[in-house]
Amino acid sequence: MSSPLEQVIVIRHRAPLIGGAVTETADVLVVGFGAAGACAAIEAADAGARVLVLDRFGGGGATAISGGVVYAGGGTRQQRAAGVRDTPGEMADYLREEVGDTVAAGTLRRFCEQSAGMLDWLAGLGVPFDARLCPYKTSYPTNRHYLYLSGSETAFGQSAARGHRVLARGTSGRLLHRRLAAAVRDRGVVVRTQTRAERLVTDADGRVTGVECRTLTGWARLGHRVLHRWSVKPGLYLPGLGRALHRPVAWLERRHGRPLRISAGSVILCAGGFVFDREMMREHAPDYRGGLRLGTRGDDGSGIRLGVAAGGATAHLDRVSVWRFLSPPSAMLDGLLVDRDGRRVGDPARYGAAVGEAILRSPGGQAWLLLDAATLARCRRQVWSQTLWFQRWQALWLLTFGHVTGRTLAAVARRAGVDPAGLIATAGPATGPPPYVLIDVSVRNRTAFPAPMLTLGGLRVDEETGQVLGVPGLYAAGRTAVGICSRSYVSGLSLADCVFAGRRAGRSAAAVPDRGGRHADRR
Repeated sequence: MSSPLEQVIVIRHRAPLIGGAVTETADVLVVGFGAAGACAAIEAADAGARVLVLDRFGGGGATAISGGVVYAGGGTRQQRAAGVRDTPGEMADYLREEVGDTVAAGTLRRFCEQSAGMLDWLAGLGVPFDARLCPYKTSYPTNRHYLYLSGSETAFGQSAARGHRVLARGTSGRLLHRRLAAAVRDRGVVVRTQTRAERLVTDADGRVTGVECRTLTGWARLGHRVLHRWSVKPGLYLPGLGRALHRPVAWLERRHGRPLRISAGSVILCAGGFVFDREMMREHAPDYRGGLRLGTRGDDGSGIRLGVAAGGATAHLDRVSVWRFLSPPSAMLDGLLVDRDGRRVGDPARYGAAVGEAILRSPGGQAWLLLDAATLARCRRQVWSQTLWFQRWQALWLLTFGHVTGRTLAAVARRAGVDPAGLIATAGPATGPPPYVLIDVSVRNRTAFPAPMLTLGGLRVDEETGQVLGVPGLYAAGRTAVGICSRSYVSGLSLADCVFAGRRAGRSAAAVPDRGGRHADRR
């Protein structure tokens, strides 16, 4: 028996096709069921459209395994309750430093002006937030705090905390998606899981009118679901094992997927990025090696390729966010970040993506964090109070086995492979009490100290509607599209962009007349 989420509730037509395939019809078809896809489906359904959602796996995507942080500001309820002063203008001033000219000034302004309302919209769907403010700088707060400084605001003279973590223990992304999925279900939206989109269908004028897919049924469906679940977490921390576990999943799709065609008035691509596609990474972002791929096997660039095949253009595919978090513990930020020549590397207090980028551009992609004895002692005292489990084992490893020690700067430099003269010149006379340690924070593939990364570029879209430029009937959102975070990333900005762009695409797609000339808004 299928779950309520998988039951076909609203389908206008179903008829056999040649070769045993079937056809289904909806007003709006959404490809991908992460945060962007769910938000698009909700808005399209609320506009009166009959909506169908596809997902290659069981839904959730990178959203469900994320930290569940939504970047929001300008005076949210949680900011006001915590005494954090912020305005949309201040938020826009800071984000312009991160966003650059990736999106137009008007788009960024709308994003900031609508930010507080976006959080209220999520709360109205049952997504819980909390105003407990984290008093120290961290990459991700513990279960005592749910509002924190998640970007590099202090580097630009601001101090407003804008990282809104969904109220849940551990990483919160699963609860975020669960609540969004429930809202989709409550609106009678059809969700077809374990269905892979393979080709966009277009008419003689180039308008997208549907999708050709392959869907699983019976025992193959069960095996696919179980095997995929087993592969997700190992795939994050042990990529080789993840690839091995995924092979039978892909085999089931190829061998037992049945053809399905879905006709639609409009299609929205929300199928994630391409961090798991080696060919696209080599072609567009060859410098980003050694990072931990953050996402699921669904982040294989398939949504981007579908859009390109239909005539869409891409941008910023070379932009990849690789994170090198130095905290928690927060005392780590008092260290000196240097390259192999002993020269200073960036600002340790900036967000992990900015630190990671600075390290990646250093000679050999190598960097070390210099701490004196007093700072090291403070770090060790803070470990247990400032970390969750996944941060704790990394911090403990760095503070025990992941560093070298020396009684002098020259001695510790030689042991680490750093130029002693360069380190002494950079550190200066007021270095602090010995002994000194150098922690290797280079960006490379290490299970004990991974550097997570995700892709930021995608299909170019109209910033008013979310339509893929030059392709009528096709929309895109999330990491399949160029968005707010496509130049640089701070924690929560991708999920916030998924909500912002997903809602935009859903509203616009629902307003498109279908092929019979009727308007999709039929309320």
